[in-house]
Amino acid sequence: MRLLFIGDVVGKPGREGLAATLPKLRAERMPDLTVVNGENAAGGVGITRETAEELFEIGADVITLGNHTYRHRDVYSFLDSERRIVRPANFASSSPGRGHTIVEAAGMRVAVINLSGQMYMQVDRSPFSAIDELLDSLLGGADAIVVDFHAELTSEKVAMGWQLDGRVAAVLGTHTHVPTADARVLPGGTAHMSDVGMTGSRAGVIGVRREQALEAFRTQMPVRFDTADDDVWVMGAAVEIGDDGLARGIEPIMVPAA
Repeated sequence: MRLLFIGDVVGKPGREGLAATLPKLRAERMPDLTVVNGENAAGGVGITRETAEELFEIGADVITLGNHTYRHRDVYSFLDSERRIVRPANFASSSPGRGHTIVEAAGMRVAVINLSGQMYMQVDRSPFSAIDELLDSLLGGADAIVVDFHAELTSEKVAMGWQLDGRVAAVLGTHTHVPTADARVLPGGTAHMSDVGMTGSRAGVIGVRREQALEAFRTQMPVRFDTADDDVWVMGAAVEIGDDGLARGIEPIMVPAA
């Protein structure tokens, strides 16, 4: 099975860049499953029903989220009703949405799980204990498992890779918007990359206008951020998954928007 995983889509420039580029990527990679992180799809922060539906129309089979899941209240009921969108599984169980979904791809039952890091983020419980419980509940119910780990610290992401090595097909990091140079298949057969990067403007600072980011750093005062729109790139990873549910290879994706 071929997985195409797309990193954080940032605002309208990211959505338009993905729409323009995904057809070519799909023709080249021929993915059986396309997972898109939509954490920043709506104006650069959070997601709405409209932007989620746009990502599905563009070609996302599953949308994962992160720490800005609940930024827009109008999406709450959609998170409950739409099974193709998942929020971090280690949020409170009473929170809107679900932490995983199972989809069919290339004749396999593929579980897509979303987790949030616990360092510098608000979560209900540790992602390390949460994923153990979730994997136990999925025994016999999925042929392959893909994890989007939306976390701040590289160390936490690397640790999660080792915890899940040999237990899932892939642990792919999101949130920091800058791709890391550590893509590999771990000894047990789990594809891992600490951060796959973002789908958005490289002319700004992790997706926002650089002059606004610079002003905030220089003055240490509140500054309203707008999404940058120049030099849009699509970033992510392509993972080959065997019939045993483990990875055969991983390749970073980093291409200018068509």
